[in-house]
Parts: sequence; C-alpha cells; structure tokens
Amino acid sequence: MSDFPFDAVLFDCDGVLVDSEPITNRVLAEMLGELGWQVSVEQVMRIFTGKAVKDERALIEARTGMALTPEWLAAFRERRNEAIEHELIEIPGAPLAVRALHDALDGRIAVASGADRRKVELQLAKVGILDCFEGRIFSGHEMPRSKPHPDVYLAAAGALAADPRRCAVIEDTVTGARAGVAAGATVFGYSPNDAGHSSPAALRAAGVTHVFREMGQLPALLAAWSGAQLAARRFAS
Repeated sequence: MSDFPFDAVLFDCDGVLVDSEPITNRVLAEMLGELGWQVSVEQVMRIFTGKAVKDERALIEARTGMALTPEWLAAFRERRNEAIEHELIEIPGAPLAVRALHDALDGRIAVASGADRRKVELQLAKVGILDCFEGRIFSGHEMPRSKPHPDVYLAAAGALAADPRRCAVIEDTVTGARAGVAAGATVFGYSPNDAGHSSPAALRAAGVTHVFREMGQLPALLAAWSGAQLAARRFAS
C-alpha cells in the first residue's frame, strides 16, 4: 500500500506472535526449583516475562546461592526448546496478520525480540511464518543492551532503512513497550487479558499509544492510523 501510514512494522515475538510464555516460564520454574528456589509458574511469569533470564543473574544467584553458569543457561535453553517443539501454538490471528502486513509493506517487517536467536527462529518456523522474517530477525542477546533499552528496535529499523519515528512496534509487556518508546516508535500494545501479558493500564503507563485485544485487528488498525496522528507524536517528542 503506497498510503500505508508506517514505513515498517517491528514485532516482538514471545506473547505477540507465539504463545510461548507459559511454556518458557514453566521450564524456568522447574529448573529454579532444582537450584533450590521453590517458585510457582505464576510468580516466575510476574518476575521474568519480557526479560532475558541472563539479565536476572543477580536475583537468581541471590535466591539460590548458586552461580548462574553458561552451562546452566545452555541446559535451560535446551529444555525450553524441546518443550516449545512439542507444545508451542500461535497467538490467535498472528500468522494472518503478519502475512497481511508483509504484503502491505512489501516485506518491511521485522522481529525484534529479547530472546536468543535460536528460540526466535524455532518459534517462527513452528507457527509457519519464518519465511516472512528471513534476514529480518533481531535478538537482544546480540545487542549491547537488552530491552527495556531500545537497541534491538533501533537495529531493526536501521536494517530496514526506516526512521524509527515512522515505525510501528507491537509489544505485549511493559519491558518491551519501554524499549519501543525509547526508540521513538509508535508502540501498539497487545493485551488479551491473559496471563503473561501486561495489563492495558500498565502498557499505557509505559507509553503505549494504543492497546488492542485481538491480533486479527492489527492490519486494519495500523492501516487506519492517520498521518496526522504520527505528525502529532513527532511534534510532541
């Protein structure tokens, strides 16, 4: 679409494209329990959702009294990926929304995730949309700083030769939303009222411009976003 109001759309992955948070956090709760920190899946989701496990090293070591070694992290990723292979499902409506936006923007979409690249690629392949993001997958693990810093979104926008202020970012957590806002993008918050997603109020407090509940609404929502709204945001910033 020549009149599409954004130059690019940048997606988070976990909780936006795939329903992976319950799987990842269950495995993490099990492995933290093995280290001596008995914590429920619900507690783990409150603490870790939207964050990289490696970035919570100090907390884990304080609660377990054990060093968070590279070997432990590798074992966690292996067990997590095995569970994802067997259990992962898509966020309802996400694959169709991705393909519609891929077509509308002539491929100018990207994934900018806080997760490691192997996990992101595994998940996109599992739900059948890896081809939409070939060459446009960005991992916070490969950036100087992870979310809530903007590095991964700035890298994605730069690779697409897009001004971040002309990009839409799709996020479902406060941590990710802050990263998108810090990059200067217009952030849309996905909040379906399920565990693992930040609430509409929390997302708005983090700077999200608009909150929506169904991923199938996204292409029409973005297409209808007016140039005047984008101009007002740029002027306000």
